[in-house]
Amino acid sequence: MLAPFHYTFVQRGALELVLLSIGAGVLGTWIVLRGLAFYSHGVATAAFPGLVLAAGIGFAAPLGAFGAALFFAFGVERLAERRRLGHDTLTALVLIGALALGIVLASDVFHSQASVEALLFGSVLAVGNWDLVFAATVSAVALVVAGLLARRWLAVGFDPGSARSLGVRSAVTDALLLLTIALAVTSALAAVGTMLTSALYVVPAATTRLWLRDLRTWQVATVALAAAEGVAGLWLAVEANVPPGAAIAVLAGGAFVLAALVRAMPRPALAGAAAALLAGCAGAGSHHGPLVVATTTQIGDWARVVGGNSASVHQLLQPNADPHEYEPRPQDVVAAADAAVVLENGDGLDGWMGKIVSRAGGDPDVVVLGDGIPVKRKDDPHWWHDPRNAEAAVRRIAATLERVDSKHRHVYARNAAGYLATLRALDRSIAACFAQVPAPQRKLVTSHDALGYFASRYGIRIIGAVIPSQTTQAQPSAGDIAHLIAVIEREHVKAVFPERSLNAQLADEIARETGATAKYRLYGDTLGPKGSSGATYVSMERANADEMVRGMTGGRVRCR
Repeated sequence: MLAPFHYTFVQRGALELVLLSIGAGVLGTWIVLRGLAFYSHGVATAAFPGLVLAAGIGFAAPLGAFGAALFFAFGVERLAERRRLGHDTLTALVLIGALALGIVLASDVFHSQASVEALLFGSVLAVGNWDLVFAATVSAVALVVAGLLARRWLAVGFDPGSARSLGVRSAVTDALLLLTIALAVTSALAAVGTMLTSALYVVPAATTRLWLRDLRTWQVATVALAAAEGVAGLWLAVEANVPPGAAIAVLAGGAFVLAALVRAMPRPALAGAAAALLAGCAGAGSHHGPLVVATTTQIGDWARVVGGNSASVHQLLQPNADPHEYEPRPQDVVAAADAAVVLENGDGLDGWMGKIVSRAGGDPDVVVLGDGIPVKRKDDPHWWHDPRNAEAAVRRIAATLERVDSKHRHVYARNAAGYLATLRALDRSIAACFAQVPAPQRKLVTSHDALGYFASRYGIRIIGAVIPSQTTQAQPSAGDIAHLIAVIEREHVKAVFPERSLNAQLADEIARETGATAKYRLYGDTLGPKGSSGATYVSMERANADEMVRGMTGGRVRCR
């Protein structure tokens, strides 16, 4: 049952949650008591643009988050003092601006160099020693400030008139409360992100409030409950292989609902109301041969072909999952801890893998396949769409497995040799297929700029992309779309090719506007699910070639 806590990264995550729960428990009571639940959520969300800015420029994320939270806290307090509006109203107004600014920074300024998914939902599995120190320091500050200002906070919150008569300035006192909340919430962002801080700072305090009235007892109980829910949620996440932040939030919400139901139940019915919710042990599982962790779907496919029955492959990204929005699951970190080999794409596509490997506590042989490819395009991580690069990657995978598992080196060598012949045949067949399409008709418009290598290899001219970026997290502007429509019409493009893993609505609209077709779909960042035309690397590239040729020729030519 306690097997997950054998791993260093789980122990570190549990310690982080316990440290955070001290400040969260104490401040959470004041948040609930003073009606600042929406404000605390607003502070966390307002920190989003600060996190994006920090990640984009390259300075400490907590510094950027706290700067944004501090600006938000004092902005709300000053406006509340001058405009005589409630904190909730002003929080909503400022919050809209903060979210909009964060999206603009992520999409248009830094082109989503920051992982928005991780910023919004956190990753307690990837916290480091600095995060632990920060959480402990902030919780200590929260304890001291709350202990010194408890009576003033009570006086200002419940009888501002009497507080003023006693010389207690409500503006200063409230500002200190808001500042302390902003600091504490910032310390939790690495673990639970901007969207789930309420699971630590509001829900536990609201749950214990159903049963307790004495302030000190309430605070102690809230600290204990926040710590218990955090550690239990982390355990559940590892066992069930779900995102830890979401598991903690669901567990906290379930505890509140259960406490409310029990509180409302008649005493005789209470004895029969026990619930057993924490079930299902996923466990880390066993594996045969060396464990290979592959970040992307195509690398996982190559590793399975080369490894055959002599190696086990744990693939992080699943079919139709966006690598730009990956959030590590517990079993992914467990696999990284046990891995003999970690295979990465490189070129920024799976930059999150370095943190997973370093925090998992294992000692795998890390191979960045993108560093050893023969054909290189600047600032384009989608190198696998050129089969020559796939050949180079397969050779490195085989060489790595032969080195770490010399007992089966002949198996790996044989599997790789057969697959390399298949890749060379694939390259020849695609080239022959596009030779049937006149060069002026080889014009490509896709969902985002993911097929540059493919286009360069087979003489295709890229006209544009719905999302004008290497990453799917960027957002096209109205000007971008208008320009793309004009180019499509000027170039007489016959087809717009949406990606199967992305929402095709905008591509469909552009196609209708220009008279082109959008019925031919491509695989860009990821393979397709099992049983689809893109379930393997070879079938994916064949399917892409066939769809492109059909779209470019109005359906007259196909790749057979």
